[in-house]
Amino acid sequence: MLRLRSCILTNLLSSPTASPISSLRRLLSAAAAAPAVSTSPSFAVEDYLVDTCGLTRAQALKASTKLSHLKSPSKPDAVVAFLAGLGFSSADLAAAVAKNPKLLCASVDRTLAPMVAELTALGLSRSEIARLFLLASVNLYLKSIVSKLQYYLPLLGSPENLLRAIKRRAYLLLSDLERVIKPNVAFLRERGVVDSDIAKLCIRAPWILSINPQHFRDMVEWAEGIGVPRSSGMFLEALESVAFLSEEKIAAQVEYLKKAFRWSDAEARIAISKAPILLRRSKDMLQSRAEFLISEAGLEPSYIAHRPTLLGYSLGGRSRPRYYVVKFLKANGLLDLDRDYYSTVMISEKIFLEKYICPHKEAAPHLAEDYAAACKGEVPTRLKFT
Repeated sequence: MLRLRSCILTNLLSSPTASPISSLRRLLSAAAAAPAVSTSPSFAVEDYLVDTCGLTRAQALKASTKLSHLKSPSKPDAVVAFLAGLGFSSADLAAAVAKNPKLLCASVDRTLAPMVAELTALGLSRSEIARLFLLASVNLYLKSIVSKLQYYLPLLGSPENLLRAIKRRAYLLLSDLERVIKPNVAFLRERGVVDSDIAKLCIRAPWILSINPQHFRDMVEWAEGIGVPRSSGMFLEALESVAFLSEEKIAAQVEYLKKAFRWSDAEARIAISKAPILLRRSKDMLQSRAEFLISEAGLEPSYIAHRPTLLGYSLGGRSRPRYYVVKFLKANGLLDLDRDYYSTVMISEKIFLEKYICPHKEAAPHLAEDYAAACKGEVPTRLKFT
């Protein structure tokens, strides 16, 4: 009987074109034709999870502790059949059950089928509903989920954006819609942030909208206070950068940036408005880059302030090795002296090799080898200049 049931369910999982209702009917018909299923304690949950749901033995052992009350496969069979009709593959089923074993205890008639009907009415396709089950199966039994989706779908613009927003963690599904999410969205709109940018924020960092509204308002004001306009593409990054920072910590970081890079108030404001992530960089990281860019590479503080992305590049794997190569080429008359430093750092590795290494194979046959060594933290003698 177990082998027959496994075969039936395997066939269902391999037939994604069937509808949930037809899949369930096929299962029930097959069950009706077979001998009655025993409800004795001999039903082995762990074996069922491995043989029918595709879990590993370790996953099944962990999941079975939450299903110890099951004495029969009848309810899990119905759930598996329903999910197969929804479009779940064997891998999808294993992932969903491993994430939320109690999914197998759900009532198809009272819970799953009505929920799918409501989600379909919202405009989600069968494949999108299946992805929603996979991403948020633990939260699908929340009574508020449909009303939340009714709010989020117009805000985010499409089911695809919604799924992207809850892909990492279901902050939007778990947060209080009326007391937290809606007030935060309303405040952004009051400050002139358009819905398309709010949608980007939900997708990029959905946890931000779940922050306490009072602190959220402070964050928006701080983001504006550091010189990032609400209309700027950097405003979303600014919100991320000031999240969980107090006003005092922001002020202290600004002062450190001014000291390390010898910036005026205006220069610090320019740099932070272009790269708000500087507010979250460690002092050690900033100090090492200041020492290299100003003391060794000889760049002016104002030059760095207007190009703060320089501070985000790897010092040992990119900035310093490329500086050595360009300095070597200039010293040997292989490159014009007015070549801008920033233009050599911001290009991709492939383009850097094509422009600064490959053309000089004959004049500097060891340059590629020396550059590779410099990227590993070594400084070949040929690249050293006093």
